[in-house]
Amino acid sequence: MTGPMNGGLLPDRHPTGDFFVCDIFGASPKDDLASMEHPIFSLSTRPDRRVLSYAHNGVAVEVVPSVKGRATIHDKDILIYCISQLVAAMNAGRAVGRTLTLRAHDLLVATNRDTGGESYTRLREGFERLAGTRITTNIDTGGIEATRGFGLIESWEILRRSRGGRMISVTVTLSDWLYRAVCARSVLTLSRDYFRLRKPLERRIYELARKHCGRQAEWAISVPVLHLKSGSASPVRVFRAALRRMIEEDHLPEYSLAERAGDVLVVTRRARPRPMDAPILSQEALEAAKALRPGADVYGLQARWLAWWDDTGRPRVQAPDRAFLAWVKTQKDG
Repeated sequence: MTGPMNGGLLPDRHPTGDFFVCDIFGASPKDDLASMEHPIFSLSTRPDRRVLSYAHNGVAVEVVPSVKGRATIHDKDILIYCISQLVAAMNAGRAVGRTLTLRAHDLLVATNRDTGGESYTRLREGFERLAGTRITTNIDTGGIEATRGFGLIESWEILRRSRGGRMISVTVTLSDWLYRAVCARSVLTLSRDYFRLRKPLERRIYELARKHCGRQAEWAISVPVLHLKSGSASPVRVFRAALRRMIEEDHLPEYSLAERAGDVLVVTRRARPRPMDAPILSQEALEAAKALRPGADVYGLQARWLAWWDDTGRPRVQAPDRAFLAWVKTQKDG
């Protein structure tokens, strides 16, 4: 990235393409919709042992930490990595399950972390917080609503260690709640620059922008409601000052922020280039789409279809025209 988006970001530590891993190279980072929408992860950089109780629009969440503290938004990198691998495997037509075996080094590279000894120690601590943090919620995943309690991961195990004691291979079993969300494709693609955001609040605001603004031109939200949805433990006045610093620094991937009268934050989507591997539609397909949806903006439909293709992991499309027209038939509006 160039311009103002470089300021304040971590360096891209692995620019040569040594990215993701497990056994699927180049998997797009994916995040689940439920934890993007609701404040499950701690934004604190110190052990957070407070019980979080959150209720908004009929959704209730209680998060109880272990003695080692609540799972942090940086610990969430582990889940993003696992979700990304599962979605990529599903797109490739492979069988998936709740238990994944992964190489620790690959996870560190995929999430833009150092690969020195301290990073492996922090990674183990992250697994411990994820397994120890207990959630009780009525958030539905995969179309099923149930009030239940669970850990973010069910279990984890270091399978092998190097001679120096550094973990090499890890087996992790995701919670059924999270796995169900992945199987229902209740996920969104993240910018890989998400992993370059230094501050926990920056990551959380990006998540909310990605979830709510998405491909729209802009999204507006009152600062007090954003404060609630973010899960920030700071007073609203401190939270507002942090947002203003983010507006000034202007380095969120994909989105820019601005204030509006009435204590409102406005999120605007940045223009982004068309992916090099995006499916190409023929003019005949666009004309056929116009016949299917009289009066619709077929170029707008094309843009929405490409955004959907991008969000679902950029699967290989053998017959783009046919796939596009089948999708157009499912759309209820233009």
